[in-house]
Amino acid sequence: MRKSRYPSISEINVTNLVDVTMVLLIIFMITAPLLRSGIEVKLPKSDAQDLKPHEGVVVTMTRDNVLYVNDEMVSSQQFDALLLKRYTESGKELVLLKADEEIPYGRVIHLMDQIKGVGIGNLGLIVEPGDKE
Repeated sequence: MRKSRYPSISEINVTNLVDVTMVLLIIFMITAPLLRSGIEVKLPKSDAQDLKPHEGVVVTMTRDNVLYVNDEMVSSQQFDALLLKRYTESGKELVLLKADEEIPYGRVIHLMDQIKGVGIGNLGLIVEPGDKE
């Protein structure tokens, strides 16, 4: 028998398998964060209490559409000026929004837009500690 010049390769070439696996991994890494929903539908209750109300300016909106800035009642006409004043006095840290759970979603969003319209970008929501449902 004559020996061939090219010996047969008895190993599996995994280079192509690794390339395909890396491409799939990159695709999943890019698309996975897009599949999550960002905001819970029921905001008023949460197990986590990360922020304390004393860490920034607290804006409270009652069910009757009355606004408070740091426990000081304010009219909607004076709201922007007083909020900006309290925000600069606090060292421009954070504004925390505390809204009654029965307030319609649109009113809360309108208030958030009003706060951001003043030039405040660092806005958080205060929730009551409780069981997740």
